[in-house]
Amino acid sequence: MIKRTLFFGNPAYLSTQNDQLILKYPDSVEEKTIPIEDLGFVVLEHPQITITNGLLMKLVQNKTAVITCDKQHMPCSFFQPLVGHSEQTERMRYQLNASLPLKKQLWQQTVTIKIDNQANHFLARGKNALRLKRYAKDVKTGDFGNEEALAAAFYFQNLFDIDGFSRNNKDIAPNNLLNYGYAILRAVAARAIVSSGLLPSVGIFHRNKYNPFCLADDVMEPYRPFVDAMVYDIVESGCNIEDLNRNIKTNLLMIPAMDVSIDGKQSPLMNAMSRTTASLYDCFEGSRRKILYPEFKPSLQTFTS
Repeated sequence: MIKRTLFFGNPAYLSTQNDQLILKYPDSVEEKTIPIEDLGFVVLEHPQITITNGLLMKLVQNKTAVITCDKQHMPCSFFQPLVGHSEQTERMRYQLNASLPLKKQLWQQTVTIKIDNQANHFLARGKNALRLKRYAKDVKTGDFGNEEALAAAFYFQNLFDIDGFSRNNKDIAPNNLLNYGYAILRAVAARAIVSSGLLPSVGIFHRNKYNPFCLADDVMEPYRPFVDAMVYDIVESGCNIEDLNRNIKTNLLMIPAMDVSIDGKQSPLMNAMSRTTASLYDCFEGSRRKILYPEFKPSLQTFTS
């Protein structure tokens, strides 16, 4: 089942009754109701949104990701349940006891499929992908040669036909679109990790005492080209990309539901991410040796203007 994504960009009062989300706007007496069980993501952007603790409790129990935004309208926080799986303690023990060689192998797999997906995105756009394909083949255990960084530099230098574009210059669009999309993707990854009974703060490669989502930053890497594809379509549509307007946000909020190909079948991205994190646990537990990641295909999500 594909879970819904709700975005609130205006003042609103959100509460709950009978397992329904109750929505009221200040200038209206009308109430709208939405079944909580249908919700996968709730994005709260406006600072004048009031939400009851009862609703937050039900959303978290439903494993609904509640995302809040900062003054720049960028996602900045994510609510997660303390208990995401009935076998959580045992699963976390396997994760914490994972050996360094295993983590290095898992990171090699992750980087290889990420770069391969970047290459396939290039091919879908009619761009030369030979260099990216070579980077993907050269990835060693633990990515000792830092092929990920080399591939990323080449990839973004040649993806958009925009003079001076660089991921290092955050003020140049479409970095604003990419950052928004990646923030949504990160929330999708964190939600799936918690649902699989794993700790999002303990990564296989990323490690930073100030980062509570190191594992999310790991497993989302091969999914990034799907966000890039959506942003590319937005850029090519000719609309104003300097401003994150409602129409652009509406499209980027479709990321959890966009189709990806995983294990030879089409699947909504949020469902594919759950399969990825479930397979990661199996690797920690020892019943499988490869993480299940999606493969980028030529059929792309298009921007709806």
